[in-house]
Amino acid sequence: MAAIGTLATLVVAGLASLFMAWAIGAGSSGSTPFAPAVGANAISVMRAGFVVGLLGFAGAFLQGANVTQAVGNDLVVGNVLTASAATVALIVAAGLVALGVFAGYPIATAFTVTGAVVGVGLANGGAPAWDKYQQIVSLWVLTPFLGGGAAYGTARLLRNESVPERVAVPVLGGIVGAIVANIDFALLAADGADAGSFSDYVARALPTVDVGGVPVGIVAVTLLVTLLSAGVVAREMYRDEAAGQRRFLLVLGGLVAFSAGGSQVGLAIGPLVPLLNEVTIPLPALLAGGGIGLLVGSWTGAPRMIKALAQDYSSLGPRRSIAAMIPSFAIAQVAVALGIPVSFNEIIVSAIVGSGFAAGGAGVSREKMVKTVLAWAGSLALAFGLSYGVFTALALAFGL
Repeated sequence: MAAIGTLATLVVAGLASLFMAWAIGAGSSGSTPFAPAVGANAISVMRAGFVVGLLGFAGAFLQGANVTQAVGNDLVVGNVLTASAATVALIVAAGLVALGVFAGYPIATAFTVTGAVVGVGLANGGAPAWDKYQQIVSLWVLTPFLGGGAAYGTARLLRNESVPERVAVPVLGGIVGAIVANIDFALLAADGADAGSFSDYVARALPTVDVGGVPVGIVAVTLLVTLLSAGVVAREMYRDEAAGQRRFLLVLGGLVAFSAGGSQVGLAIGPLVPLLNEVTIPLPALLAGGGIGLLVGSWTGAPRMIKALAQDYSSLGPRRSIAAMIPSFAIAQVAVALGIPVSFNEIIVSAIVGSGFAAGGAGVSREKMVKTVLAWAGSLALAFGLSYGVFTALALAFGL
């Protein structure tokens, strides 16, 4: 009977995780990556939801391990995320995120999931992981300033009449190429490593040369990818500036969608990681399952939020959209590399506002932004309080 009860609880936890993945796909990971592109009329709402689902699945499978492990193992000290605790955390967090989706306001998913996991973990006798909290909060606090500031500066550059767009946009394309060359993928891992970058993978086939501790091979590959990326964008801009900007913007949306999958899948399936010892499910299979949940959420629920972000926050043109997407992509990849759960709503909205203020604040809804910030702050506290209270009540009633 005890085994049957444990199995039933694991099934419920798995279903709660899939629901969480759907809610995230319908909300932050499904709506935010292509919202600026939709706002710039580079892609339709429905097509954006379809494409972001596929790319999110790919990101979840290839880059999702870091954040997944962090959410499952690093938020609370002690082996306290039991099947019952994980189920409570996932149901509370998914319910709050789903309410945000249907109400039309972007709930910060990372805040909600982090608060719920910490709440049930402490209620179940765990200890606070202060070092991890410091790392997480630092990125959360810095994101609006770094993302918004970088978007503001980039938008100002693109609006500067003394810098032709045929020069500025390819330079930005080269920067994006350099980032892509150095982000980690599971398929490119060296022997004994969890992941590896394209530049490192290619450099391993070259003679090993270090100058002052700097690997020359990696630098050379990065420089080559940078020049190739800048050249491709320059060619598109030379043919047709408007079409070149839109194509570049779509590429950026794809990269952000991929990064969203790598980050957000951990919020859905991370609480299940401590339970893998009780079932014979490898982590890649868990990542694939979470990716499918994100995909279905993107296809079924994302269009509503895409419209809200693209049209309600700012009337974006291609230049401001490009300015918003580049820092969003960079911050997302930093979070994935460090294994920090981060809200894509916070990343994208901060960048949209920063690029909007570069144009004098035109089209930015200040009332909407105030409500959004309050929703972000409240989601963390509400998720923590609900999960702590619900688990404590269930533990007293049923002896969990």
